[in-house]
Amino acid sequence: MGIHRIVQKIGKDAPLGAIFDGKRRYIGKTSTIYTDDTRLSENYELTRIIWLEGLEPGINKGNGIDSYKRLIYIHGTAEEGLIGTPASIGCIRMKNSDVVELFNLVSIGMNVEIRE
Repeated sequence: MGIHRIVQKIGKDAPLGAIFDGKRRYIGKTSTIYTDDTRLSENYELTRIIWLEGLEPGINKGNGIDSYKRLIYIHGTAEEGLIGTPASIGCIRMKNSDVVELFNLVSIGMNVEIRE
């Protein structure tokens, strides 16, 4: 929640459904994209990653709540059918084509406000 800054954009030329590992590297594989209510055991970051840094101490910046240190991203998901339902521990999951469009519109240093 609150005001964040975009600190990194990852995956510029990756294909739709590209799977990124825990170090935000494209692993050379793509995921099946589910548009129904399929729930997967893994919560992969797909297609693009927009890494956020919280700017509000006590809300999204600081010990235990820091968005940057908690690796909070905007990213694509394999579970597109679950968009709009809670399914993450902090990230904002988007449809893969939508995250590509957003990725192309935003720039590093831009502020983002996240509301409930």
